[in-house]
Parts: sequence; C-alpha cells; structure tokens
Amino acid sequence: MLTVLIVHTAAALLAPKLVRAFGNRALYLLALIPAATFGWALSARPPLTETYPWVPHLGMDLALRTGTLSWLMLLIVSGIGAVVLAYCARYFDEGDPSVGRFAGVFLGFATAMTGLVVSDDLVLLYVFWELTTVFSYLLIGHTGERAAGRRAAMQALVVTTAGGLAMLVGFVMLGHGAGTYRWSEIAAGPLPEGSTVAAILILAGALSKSAIFPFSFWLPAAMAAPTPASAYLHAASMVKAGVFLLGLLGPLLAQAEPWRPVAMAAGVLTLLLGGWAAMRQHDLKLLLAYGTVSQLGLLTVAFGAAGRTAALAGAALLLAHALFKAALFLVVGIIDHQTGTRDLRDLSGLARRSPVLAAIAGLAVASMAGVPPLAGFVGKESLFAAFEHGGTTDRLVLLALVAGSALTVAYGLRFLWGAFAGKPGVAPVEFPAPRWTFVAPAALLSLTGLAAGIGASWLDGVLTPYADLFDGPVEHLALWHGVGLPLMLSAVAPAAGGVIFVIHLHGRPWPEQRLPQAQDVYKRLMSAVDRTAVELTGATQRGSLPFSLGVILLVLVFVGGSTLLLGGAPWPDGLRLWDTPLQLVAGAVVVGSAMVAARSRRRLTAMILVGVSGYGIAVMFVLHGAPDLALTQFLVETVTIVMFVLVLRRLPVRFSARPLRVTRVLRAVIAVSTGVVAAGMAYVAAGGRVAEPISGGYAEPAVSYGGGHNIVNVALVDIRAWDTMGEISVLVVAATGVASLIFRRTGALLRRRAEQGTTTSQHGSWMLAADNPEARRQSIILQVVARLLFHTIVLFSVYLLFSGHNAPGGGFAGGLVAGLALTTRYLAGGRRELNAAAPVDAGLVLGAGLLISVGAGATAMLVGGQVLQSALIDLRVPVLGHLHFATSAFFDVGVYLIVVALVLEILRSLGAELDRQHDVAAREERRALERQKEPV
Repeated sequence: MLTVLIVHTAAALLAPKLVRAFGNRALYLLALIPAATFGWALSARPPLTETYPWVPHLGMDLALRTGTLSWLMLLIVSGIGAVVLAYCARYFDEGDPSVGRFAGVFLGFATAMTGLVVSDDLVLLYVFWELTTVFSYLLIGHTGERAAGRRAAMQALVVTTAGGLAMLVGFVMLGHGAGTYRWSEIAAGPLPEGSTVAAILILAGALSKSAIFPFSFWLPAAMAAPTPASAYLHAASMVKAGVFLLGLLGPLLAQAEPWRPVAMAAGVLTLLLGGWAAMRQHDLKLLLAYGTVSQLGLLTVAFGAAGRTAALAGAALLLAHALFKAALFLVVGIIDHQTGTRDLRDLSGLARRSPVLAAIAGLAVASMAGVPPLAGFVGKESLFAAFEHGGTTDRLVLLALVAGSALTVAYGLRFLWGAFAGKPGVAPVEFPAPRWTFVAPAALLSLTGLAAGIGASWLDGVLTPYADLFDGPVEHLALWHGVGLPLMLSAVAPAAGGVIFVIHLHGRPWPEQRLPQAQDVYKRLMSAVDRTAVELTGATQRGSLPFSLGVILLVLVFVGGSTLLLGGAPWPDGLRLWDTPLQLVAGAVVVGSAMVAARSRRRLTAMILVGVSGYGIAVMFVLHGAPDLALTQFLVETVTIVMFVLVLRRLPVRFSARPLRVTRVLRAVIAVSTGVVAAGMAYVAAGGRVAEPISGGYAEPAVSYGGGHNIVNVALVDIRAWDTMGEISVLVVAATGVASLIFRRTGALLRRRAEQGTTTSQHGSWMLAADNPEARRQSIILQVVARLLFHTIVLFSVYLLFSGHNAPGGGFAGGLVAGLALTTRYLAGGRRELNAAAPVDAGLVLGAGLLISVGAGATAMLVGGQVLQSALIDLRVPVLGHLHFATSAFFDVGVYLIVVALVLEILRSLGAELDRQHDVAAREERRALERQKEPV
C-alpha cells in the first residue's frame, strides 16, 4: 500500500511534464497508475496490514490497513479514477495549457483519497483527509479567472476544513481515551469513557465532508469545477469520505447515544431536501448535484442505522451510487462538450441523434431509480428490508426512504427528458458524433452497474464480512427475495416518482423550498467575519508603532498579571534579593540607565544609555557565573550600538515632538507594569520549579558525547544542533532581507561588487584605501591604529572559535569579534577601507557558512550516523603533538562565517550604502543651489 501511495505521488509530480511532452495522450498513460492500483486491489483480498515508523518518539506509525469497506472504497477510488482520467483525454481540448496542472492535481487528489481509505491511524487519516480538501479546492477552482469558481472553491474549503478541525478534536479525545490512535485497536476494545462528545465532533466532520444537512450547500456550488472533477470528486470519491467514515467507525461509535439519531435525522432531511431541490434545476450538472446530495443522505441513513442489513445495503449502495452518478456526470460532460450547453430547456432531440449515449444515461438512471436487475435495486431493496420490522421510528424512516426514492425517480426522469427528449417549440441542437473513446468511459461505468446487480450473490459474499461487524439479523443481497414489503416498496417508489414527473411535466410548477437556505446563512456569516476582521484591523493596526507595542504589552500585563494574582501561582516562601552586593550595583545601573533613556530627548544619548543597560545585564551574567552568556551579551550589545548609530546618522538628532503629558504618563504606567509582571513571572517560574533542570543532564554527555567541557558551546553545536541550524538559517535570511531593502536600486549590487573588485586589484601599498577623498576626511591616527589592531582582533576571533569547545567562546562569539574588527576598519576609513579589509562578497560567505554547517550534518548521515551527529577524533601530528577535536567544530566554522558575513552585509548596507546615498543627495543639493545662483 505504501508503494501504491509513492507511485501515485510520483505520477502526480510528473504529470505536467508528461502532458507538455505528449499532449492529451499522456492522460491515457497516467490512467494506468490508478488502473494498476485497481488490479492490485482486486487481486489482494482484505484484510491487509502494513506498518512503517513515522514519529517514533510519539509512538506514531504509518499504519495502513484495508478491511472490507476500505477495500471497496479503494476499488472505487482507483477504478473510477482511471476511467475518468482516460475520459479527460477527449474532454479537454488538445493544447489546453491547463491540462497538465489538472492532471497533476487530479492524481494528487487520488493519492490523498487512497491514503485516506487505507489509513489505520486516526491522525494519519486526518492528514489525508485535509489533503483531499486542499486538492479539491484546487480542482474546483481550476478555472481561476472565473469568480464563481474561486468562490465555490473557497466555500468548499471553509466548510470542509471547519468540519475537519472538529473531527480532529474528536479523534484526539477518542485516541486519548483509548490510549492509542490505531483504529483497529480502538475498535477491538470497549467504547472509551467520554466518547459522546468525540462522537458528535466526528459526526460534524463526516457530515460536512459528505454535504449532509446543514452543510449541503457547498456541493452544488462546487459544480463550477470541470465535469471530470465533478464526476470523480462529487460522485465517486471525496463526498463519499464522510459516509465512509460513518461506516468505518459505526461498529464502535454507534454505541454512543447521539450517533444513530443524529446521523439518521440528518440523512433523512438531506434525502428529502436534496431530491426536492433537484426537481427545480434546469442545469443538468446542478440537477445531478442536488441528486447527489439526496443520495448521500440515503447513504448516511444506511450507515448511520448501524445494523447488519443496513450496513450491507449501505456498502452495496456505495458502489452503485459511484457507478451510476459518475456515469451520468460523464454523460453531461459529453453533452456540454458537443453542444455547448447544459440547460435542459435548450436541449432537444438528442435521443435520435445519439441513441447510444441515451441508452447509457438510461441505464445509469435506472440503477439510480432502483430498477432491477441493476445494482441500485439490490442495495435499495436491502435498505427497505433493514427497516421493515422495526418500531415506530424505523417505520417513519422507511416512509421517508420511499418518499426520497420517489423523488429520485422523478428527477431521474426529468434528467432523461431534459437531456434527450424532443421538446415542442425547441429546435434540435447540433450534436457532432463523439468519438467512441469519449463515450466508452461512461458506458463502462453503466454496464458495470448492471453487472454488479446481476452478480448480487457474489457481491453479497464479498461485503458480508463488513456487515458482520454489526449486531442484528442480516438480509443478504440478492435479485430475488420473494414477494414481500421490500419488493412492493421497490415497485411503489418508481410508480410514485413517475406520477410526480408526469404531473410536473404537464405544467404543474414545482413548489418553492420554504425552509431557510443554509447558503444564505453561510454568506451572512462570512460577511460578518470579514466585516469584523476589517473593523478589528482598522482599530488595532493603525500604523502606529507605539500603539501596536502598547496593545501587545497590555495583553501581557492583563493575562500575566491576572495569572500571577488569581491563578494560584506558586510563589516562593522566601525572598532572596541578591547573592552578592555587586549584583545590586549592576541592577541599579540597569534600572537607572533605562529610566534616563526613557526621558532622553536625543536619539544617540538614548541609544548609548540602552547600551549601558545591556552591558549591565552582561555584568549580571558574569556575577551569576555564566561567562559564555556574558561574552556574547557584551559582543552583541557592542555590535548593536554600532548598527544603531549607523542608522541614527540619517535621522534627526532629537526625537520628534514629545507627546502630551497624559500619553507620557500612560506609557510610563504600561512600561512599569510590564516590567513588574515580567519580573514576577520570571521569579515564580524560577522558584516554582518542581522538575530537575534539563541542563543537569548535559554535563556528562558534553564530555563523553560532545568531547568538550564548555557545556553551552557543546549544546549549541552538538546536543541541540538542530536549533542552531534553524537560527543561522534565520540569520542568512535576515542578512539577505536587509541588503535587499537597502540596495533597492537597479544594479546597485553589481556596482557594489565592481567597486569591491577595484579595491582588491590594488597591491603594493599597506594603506590600501588611503588614497581617496573619503579616507582623507578621517583621522590618520585612527586609520593606522585600526590597521595595526585588525589582524590581532581577527586572530583572537579565530582563537575564540576553536577554544569555545572547552572555554568561553565558540563560532558565534568569534564571528562577532571578527565583525567588530571589520567595524573598526569601517569607522576608521569608510566604505573603501571596509572593502579593502574584506575584499569578498558577503553573500558568498553567507552561502559558504550555511553550506559548511549543512554539510557537516549531512556528512554524518552519509557515513552511517544521524544528521548533525559529531565524532571525536584523536591524531598525533608532528611538531604539534596530540590533537583532539570534535567534528562539530566544522559546524561551528559555518556559524562563524555566517556571523562575519552578517556583520559585513549590514555594514555595507546600513553604513556604506547609506553613506553613498548621503553623498548623492548632498551632490544633488549642491547642484540645485548652483543652478539657483546662475544668472537668468
């Protein structure tokens, strides 16, 4: 089964290329994939089970299983999928550029549907369930330029996704109560406690997927999809997913009290309302769509009844409906393709022009109406028998089934009359004879429905194992059970339907449906959601940074503060203010600098004071015995100050006009409240710890596994290397984003690289960038000192890189030190001095660093280890002696290069590029002044 899923996925990915290469003929080749699946499933009788590891830490596996019902659905999904895909080769025009995408999405949907019906794990089933929703959205909205298609696709997506989320909650509750998410294991045991709510939520998901009342409205709107998609999704596969879930889970969840009455009531309402609405349609596809809604209601009654005979009838009707309804959709596609219309008021005389097509449609409608010896008759008679001997409720349900069947016959006759009959006053339409390859798929499905009815005894033997999962007597499938109530009702329903159709045909208008329209409720609800979103966004997202930040902090204060005061927070018994008085001094510096920064009117002064606060925090780290954190904090704070200063050069010296006194007081209150609440949360979290810190288990593996005594560095590059990999990826993206925003001029990057190339070609002079006007404006002493210290600082950064495994340092700290060396060169001599110090493209260094880090992780996997696993290597090198290192050092080298390149990129963008932009603006201003001074 896993092989089937993999092959389907590969075919979906290759489909667009195959269609571009071979045209529509490629669809016949692609149809062989589901056809092969059908052949395999037909030869492999259930039950079949396969299990593959998926998420071992959570105890989740790729658990695949086919019982009798799953096997039947697999035959339907694969067999009808192959037929419809072959039909598409003639339905779509040759050369249509959208065919390749349609084929790929179609096969992707077939893959998801296949995975859904063979999943034994409830979480895995939900994954495939949502994949069918996504692919159906793409198929319904295949014609993206049409607004109706986009609206219908979004409507189907919203409704089925909402139901799917409810179903997921039900799955979680059910799996948690049973102690496993493996359905075969859950079904073997008793009903878990608290399954009532889970059953209701799962029902909501199933009913929404199968367009059962009150969710029926999305299915008729989905007729905006191409007809082959309607034949497959909305007749044979996706809309069957909900009733399939009812049948799959019914043997156990029917023991929950609401399961049977909710499913039965919703099914009966859908059966009657769908049939009623179908009689009012003039579009053949809409008529079939509402008919599909009605038939899905019938299937819901069958599976929701949770009895042996009803379950057997439901399985038979599941097959029969897929065959006759898919055939009818394909017939509508042929009529639409050949005549250009689906309006039954414009169609006339097609029976004479295409008797074969009329016969195919007649055979499918006969099966839908329950005429012997077709499959529809076999299943419907058994369903009547399931409610024959019940109580008052069952008799009412039986009456509703007969009424719904009569409506089915009526709209079936209306379909045949509207599509093929000659109508007085309506000119016969042109109908070019379709090729046999266009008609054959529909003929095959109709004839298969006839064969399934004739082979009822064989079908009974195949499907009885599923019915045996339920309690109660069973009425076996057969063409003849003798004269009885089910047979009489099977005759009454077609007769009543014929009478209804004749009355309607002779001018009797069909009554309006007076019940509230769920479609209108959906539109009002979505309109209210959109309006609320607009109002809320307008009120909160006003483009004011202080306002947005204030809202965020107020939420933190109210939620965090109420939790601390009212939520029973575990406050420590004692209060320890400090471990050493020096901590009080450092804390006072942090608080004092922050308060003065808040009142400062100069931007640069405020920035320096914020930096002082950061340095004070670094001192706190030192006093707490965390030298690695302190070193990193010092370096980050220094680099941050430099970068802020680079930006502040282009901003006014002072802040804008200070706000009103009330606003200042409000901001101060929010700030102080946030600080108090954050401090309280940190204090409670630290004092209320009940478990041992996870870091306590790092000391021993840091040495034995990571080969280093610096636990912080070993954790970063070995124990939690995946976290670091994600962080450096973010750094690469951030550097690229900053450069893209600053270098927004066309060709600026190319000119920058050309400028770098010019500087690197200069040789033979110690002061490489001294001979330029920019350097002459700088202090010559500062330039000399910067050049003298540059190489020493770089060597120190390399030392930190390689010593970090056993002492404070590491790739991140070393990279920051190297970045500060580059910063010093830039501050001494400007952008040309920076390019002389680092004659490389920062983007290449970023890519090289990421490549080295990823390569270090991939190499471990290639030699048989896990991704990012490190190894300890001991070598004896001449002169140097014994050399001991861990391969995680290569990962740290990648981190080092990324940080250096990040600083370099920011210096060139925030510094050099802003300098260049300032120079250009100054030159233009001087030229403007000179033009003003010129005599007129």
